Amino acid sequence: MGKKPTARSLSVKYKDLKLNLLLEITKAINNNLSKEGLLKIFEDFLRSELNIGKLVLFSNENGNWSCILKYGVGSEYNQIDVKKYLLNISEITPIQFSSETLNNSFEIVVPVFHKTNALAYILLGDLEEDKVEVSPAIKHLPFIQTLANIIFVAIENKKLAKESIRQVAVNKELELASEMQSMLFPSSLPNDENMEMAAVYLPHQQVGGDYYDFIPLNENEVVFCMGDVSGKGVAAALLMSNFQANLRVLIHIHRSLTDLVRELNRKVMANAKGEKFITFFIARYSIKNRTLNYINAGHNPPILVSGVNSMQLRLGCTGLGMLDDIMNVKEGSVVLNRNDIVLCYTDGVVELEDEQGEEFGVKSLNDLLISFSSSGMAELNKRIVHELIDHKGSRPYVDDIALFSCRFR
Repeated sequence: MGKKPTARSLSVKYKDLKLNLLLEITKAINNNLSKEGLLKIFEDFLRSELNIGKLVLFSNENGNWSCILKYGVGSEYNQIDVKKYLLNISEITPIQFSSETLNNSFEIVVPVFHKTNALAYILLGDLEEDKVEVSPAIKHLPFIQTLANIIFVAIENKKLAKESIRQVAVNKELELASEMQSMLFPSSLPNDENMEMAAVYLPHQQVGGDYYDFIPLNENEVVFCMGDVSGKGVAAALLMSNFQANLRVLIHIHRSLTDLVRELNRKVMANAKGEKFITFFIARYSIKNRTLNYINAGHNPPILVSGVNSMQLRLGCTGLGMLDDIMNVKEGSVVLNRNDIVLCYTDGVVELEDEQGEEFGVKSLNDLLISFSSSGMAELNKRIVHELIDHKGSRPYVDDIALFSCRFR
């Protein structure tokens, strides 16, 4: 018969096992071994070296607990409600389930934490029950917990690394999209003997759905417009870029603003399938007779300031993409005096809330416009943005902000 191992020889054996296993795990992590590969090393150690007959391992995936490793058990593990039975366990402890079947299946629960976050729970059973002496599995439970912690922190780090790489790629794509979107806006706006224009665009995200444009038609006529897509982000930006392309083609086909708006509505319906809509203001200005013709398709009414008086340009129709066809379109017309100002803006301006939940509002914008009507248009926009920043205080922007101001000389 072979010589029975002494306590000292067993201690040395398990110490060597632990060191070798930690070395193997370290190499595996450094070699970027997969999650499945790391769990296989863990399972082999528990089964072959510690003779643990039953194991169920629950992992936390974004708040959802699921079994990612099991052996020696049947379907009874499906009855375990992790949130009910395990989330309050923070130390290695004997299992006490309300179900007798589960109590007979499992004996020990080993929690795995990273700081205060529960990463996993390991249920162990059949711990060499036929032996009188204390099972090695019982004696080495702290090491099992440490080993599991190393593995799961490595798995979490792998997920974070993948997410970081993914986020870098997304940010690069958004930077490119932002650059592409900036190309949609006019590269320059007129500042001559006929008019002075200036614009500001502050997207809530890297890209957004607000849009303004200036299009010379001929020596005597120009068009300017502002739009706002429902929703935010890339989807809104894509719809708006398509809308701008259609506008720049159709503006030279349709002499009538009414016909133009109806055709644009059909294009938005075809592209957005009724899931999004665009509020839109468009105006055509005749330099020769100083007449401004406009249609407001559900957009925030631009403010026209003439001296100390102001009015809102409201006439038009519903937003684009809300109805298959727009039957009733009203076209507005005003004759402008010298130094009259028109300010177009999106709802992100007037709906910006302060720390008490009060909106900036149209009245504040109107008062600012009258107070600084003698300023240059770029300076006027700058002043409005400054007042918006003061108004919101510590609250974040929740929508895109766009301003387009024009003085008619």
